[in-house]
Formats: sequence, structure tokens, C-alpha cells
Amino acid sequence: MGLLGLFVGLGLLVLFAFRGWSVLLLAPFAALVAALFGGEPLLANLTQVFMVNAAGFLAQFFPIFLLGAVFGKLMDDSGAVTAVAAFIAKRLGERRAIPAVVLAGALVTYGGVSLFVAFFVIVPMARSLFRAAAIPRRLIPATIVLGTSTFTMSALPGTPSIQNAIPMPFFGTTPFAAPGLGIMASLVMLGTGLWWLHRAEAKARYAGEGYGDDVADATDRAASDELVRERATTAREFDPAEMKHGHRSSEPSPVVSAILPLIVVVAVNLTMSLAVLPRLDVGYLAEQRFGETSLAAVAGVWSVAVALTAAIVTTIALNWARLPSLRQTMDAGANASVLPAFSVASLVGFGAVVAALPAFTVVRDWVLAIEGGPLVSLAVATNILAALTGSASGGLTIALDALGQTYVELAARTGIDLALMHRVAVIGSGTLDILPHNGAVVSLLAICGLTHRDSYLDIVMVGIVTSLLALVAVIALGDALGSF
Repeated sequence: MGLLGLFVGLGLLVLFAFRGWSVLLLAPFAALVAALFGGEPLLANLTQVFMVNAAGFLAQFFPIFLLGAVFGKLMDDSGAVTAVAAFIAKRLGERRAIPAVVLAGALVTYGGVSLFVAFFVIVPMARSLFRAAAIPRRLIPATIVLGTSTFTMSALPGTPSIQNAIPMPFFGTTPFAAPGLGIMASLVMLGTGLWWLHRAEAKARYAGEGYGDDVADATDRAASDELVRERATTAREFDPAEMKHGHRSSEPSPVVSAILPLIVVVAVNLTMSLAVLPRLDVGYLAEQRFGETSLAAVAGVWSVAVALTAAIVTTIALNWARLPSLRQTMDAGANASVLPAFSVASLVGFGAVVAALPAFTVVRDWVLAIEGGPLVSLAVATNILAALTGSASGGLTIALDALGQTYVELAARTGIDLALMHRVAVIGSGTLDILPHNGAVVSLLAICGLTHRDSYLDIVMVGIVTSLLALVAVIALGDALGSF
């Protein structure tokens, strides 16, 4: 009965989340259903397992949600994201429309701008370029996914994404874990994704297919759509409802002022990770008042938090005149972080209840027994959980909460570098999470005024297939050469 309860609880979570129910309600309900089938005490699981683990996730990662959302909103309201997109569009032009959109998305998301902020700015840019180049608009979502939700989310060393931050406390790694393998994986994703998109463009031209007709007000309606909002907030770290709050500058930022904060994120993250934190005397972390922890457990989150803070200060300083409603902008960014953070924390609480059930040992033993070694089984675990939850961050945290310590012990026994474990886990979480019910997919299609029938095949090819190819390459090279 315990194993049946596990699957019933998970099934209820997936089914009702797909129908737009709030994860804040669904996750504890599904967790209690699983506990009930397993004959476990309900109230104890709710307060001592679900809530404790959800709060633990917030304690570790809420600073990144908060700072990332504030930075994204400042970049949007100052006109900086628009300026970056316009600069790239002008430089590459309509003849290279697809690479221009991919590069714009990659630059702003690798620089720390929240995904949904990037969506709302880059979609209009993509429409303009694709219309001028007579490229079917149905290819816009896949092009944006390639630039924003693949290699800059999971593979590029130093990416400030929440997915790249989650393994750090478990494995004691930095945002730059396995940099060589991360760069190689990024090239695989980018190269194969661009090949597919250019192939689709050529096929459409041969068939005489043009741009098509835009859906009026699709972007504005998506920002206020409650169903889109519920799905979006489990997928990434920004609440789309806050896009209309604050005050967006009518003038774009100068391109230097727009790009510099993005550079600051990467540079400060690198400096903190490799130069500053390793030299600090942090023996005080072993004290009880600081949680009896270690630098390895907090260094990654500290690095990203400091980098985002430096970028926020830089953005304000360079764009002061274009931020007339600074308090409203920062309030909107802060508010935009709350629902996504609590939604993912609720998924983590659900995962903790499931992992505490005696029946979960069957699932754990099955995962660990998968042929191919620890890297393969870790990749399978993160893929499955990300697919079921429709959330890379939620699936990854559930997997590492349940199995992280086991993989640390396996790595020690088998001689696998934990940096390699980190990179495999992150890339694995960013593959099958892009299924039809994923909040980012639903939101992007709504913003573009398109449907799954129009664009989902191309999203699968550039979002799932390219990431799986990169994951296979990383595991193969990691097994043969180790981490580099």
C-alpha cells in the first residue's frame, strides 16, 4: 500500500497541477495522501517533515530567488534588456534572425536576468526579426527556448540559475563545477539546436510558408492569465503577474550601461568562487548559532548572492535617471520572487514526505541499481523527477534531498569527482522538465500566441533532444576522462 500511495500522491500532484491548481495547496495534500496510504502519521508528516524541509529549502535558496527577481525587474524597467536585444538585432539583422534571438536570450539569462523577464522582452524582438525575414512565427518559441532554457540554465560554467545553485550545498561545489565539460555540453546544445532551427527554416521556405499572422495582445493577456501564472511559478524564479507593476522606462538604456551589469554578475561570481571565499577564515560557521555548517555547504550560494547584489547596485547606478519609480520597481521584483520560491519549496516538502516513507526504499534501490554506474542513475533520477513535477529546480531538489548523500558516498567509493556529479545532475534536470505541462513552455506559448500543436515539436528538438545529447556526451567523457 505504501508504494501505491507514493504513486497516487504523485499522480494527483501532476494531474491537478496541469489543470492549474496551486502547488501551494496540492503539494501538502498529495504528501498527506501518500502518507495515509503508507499508514504514516499525517500531522507529524505535515509539520515535522513537509514544513521543515520546505523551510529548509527557503533558508538555503530564497536569497537567490529574491535577488534574481529584483535584478531582472531592474533590468527590465531600466530598458537594459530591451537595449541588449535591440543591439544584437541591429548587429546581426534579419538575415541572421535565428542566431540573433538565440544570442540575445543567452546573453541576458547567463547574465542573471530572470527567464520570464527575458520572455516578455525578447518575444517582441523575435516577432520583428522573423516577420522581416519571412520565417514562420511558429519557430519563435523554440528559438527562445534554445537561447534561454538550455545551455545557459544548466551547462555554462558560472550560470547564476537556481538549477546550478541547488547541487552546491549537497556536493560542496561551486557554480563553475566541471567547466570544461560544461562548455562542451553548451556547444553540443547550441550547435544541434541551431542546426535543427535552420533546417526547419529551410523546409518552411521550400514549402512557401511565410511568417503568418500574429495574435493581437497575446503578450499582455499572458501576463494576466492566472493559469499561466500558476504553471509559470513552479518552473522559474519570477512571477509573471509582477511584470505590469513598477515603471518601465520609455527610453532604452545605453548599450554599455545595459551589458555591464551582466558582465558584473559573471565576473563577481567567478572572483568570489575562486579567489575570495577560499581565502576567508570562516571557522565561525562551525558554531551552533550558524548551523554548524561549513564553507563548502554555503560558498556557492554566497557567491551567486554577492554577484547578483553587485549587479543590482551597478544597474541602479548606471540607470538612475531611467528608474523614476525605483521603490515600486524593487518592490515588484521582490514580490515576484515569493510565489515561485514557495511553490518550489512546496514541491521539496512533498518530496521529503515521499522519501521518508518506508516504501521509498524500493524506488531508491531501483534507481541505484540502474546499469551504467552512479552518473547514469543520477541522470535518470533527475530526469524523471523533473519530468513529473514539470520543474527542473523542484525535481532536482527532490532527487538530491532523497539521494544526495548516497551519491556523495558512491562518489567517494568510486573516485568520481563531485564536480562531475554536479554538472550531470543539473543538465539532467533540464531535459525532460520541458514536457507539455512545464510552466515555462506554457507561458512562452501564451506570450507568443501559439499552441502546443504549432510549436511543441521544435521545442522538443531544441530543448529536450539537444540536452539529452549533451548529457550523454558529458557522462561518456566524464567516465573516460574524469571531471575537467
